[in-house]
Amino acid sequence: MAIRHFLSLRDLSPAELEQVINLAIEMKAAKLEDRQEPVFAGKVLGMIFEKSSTRTRVSFEAGMAQLGGHALFLSPNDTQLGRGEPIEDSARVISRMVDMVMIRTHGQEIAERFAAYSRVPVINALTDKYHPCQLLADIQTFTEHRGSIKGKTVAWIGDGNNMCNSWINAAIQFDFNLQIACPAGYEPCADLLAEASNLVSLSHNPVEAATGAHLVTTDVFASMGQEQEQQERLQKFAGFQVNHELMSHAADRALFMHCLPAHREEEVSAALLEDTEISVVWDEAENRLHAQKALMLFLMQASS
Repeated sequence: MAIRHFLSLRDLSPAELEQVINLAIEMKAAKLEDRQEPVFAGKVLGMIFEKSSTRTRVSFEAGMAQLGGHALFLSPNDTQLGRGEPIEDSARVISRMVDMVMIRTHGQEIAERFAAYSRVPVINALTDKYHPCQLLADIQTFTEHRGSIKGKTVAWIGDGNNMCNSWINAAIQFDFNLQIACPAGYEPCADLLAEASNLVSLSHNPVEAATGAHLVTTDVFASMGQEQEQQERLQKFAGFQVNHELMSHAADRALFMHCLPAHREEEVSAALLEDTEISVVWDEAENRLHAQKALMLFLMQASS
């Protein structure tokens, strides 16, 4: 059987993604009810980090431990990857010693090259282009609070970054409408927009994007590696803050999400972030744990 990887949401079919979401909800309940099975006993996850992380490292490492497995933290400072060993060689060696690999790196092509030479499933835990694991947690969170996201409307407010690209993929795979508002010059990938033109609209007006949305979501204005652009971006993104006033244009009982970390009073107001009637960011963050456990179990079973 061919090895299954998860480098973007498009690597799983819509039916398989639904299966992972439902499994994540079940595994969350099993954790709360103390009835988890050690399904990863004897299994090892290699975790390659070329970018810093809080939620990604904790959720993958804790998830493996909770299900009886073990996780290895590998950084460029501690491995030959940081001394110029080809990605292909590292993939061939590491994948002979572990049962699965997650990689958090810069270019999407790095994750793709690693997967091409890996004997075990590879998970994209964030690249500059995509952040598919976050979307699994986001869809799980919406499903828990409001039911199926199919046919609903989601608003993305802010930078056309890896999260925005992943939301476009999610619209395709989960069949919902996505209304994007970005400042001019900060749009998501043009090829993705063209492919999803029947489901995705783009404007430069946050109110237009938020109008009628069942979910409004955003991210920091300057992501990792863009810190030197912080002040310029704050000026360009003026008016793109998600707050109670913007949420007033959304649908009744609309939710707010943020992948975190959040910069209060920049892309989101502190009042909205802490408003538990609207904001589900803490459930969303926790669901990284459950969604990734479900994803790892799915990939292991599908690749065996």
